[in-house]
Amino acid sequence: MLITCPHCGTRPVEEFTFNGDASITRPTSGDMDQWHDYVYLRHNPKGRFEEYAHHSGGCRAWLVVTRDTATHEIFGAVTARDHAKKRSAK
Repeated sequence: MLITCPHCGTRPVEEFTFNGDASITRPTSGDMDQWHDYVYLRHNPKGRFEEYAHHSGGCRAWLVVTRDTATHEIFGAVTARDHAKKRSAK
C-alpha cells in the first residue's frame, strides 16, 4: 500500500504510524463522562475513514489519511494542520 505524503511524495505504508480517528474533537468542558468517551470509546466504521498518521519513517509530519477500511484504498493525505484549518472553517 502506498501513501502520498504532501512533503515526501509517494511512500510505502511501512513508513507511517497510524494513530486513530481524525474526526474526534477534544471536549471543552470538565465533564468526566465526555472525557471518558473521548479517551476510551472508539467507533469501528466500515468504509471511508479519516485517521491520523505520523510519517515516522520520513519527514516526521502528522497527516490525516483518508482510506477505505474495507478495501484499504487510499483516497488522499493532507497535513494535520491543513485538516484542522479546514475543519475550523466550517
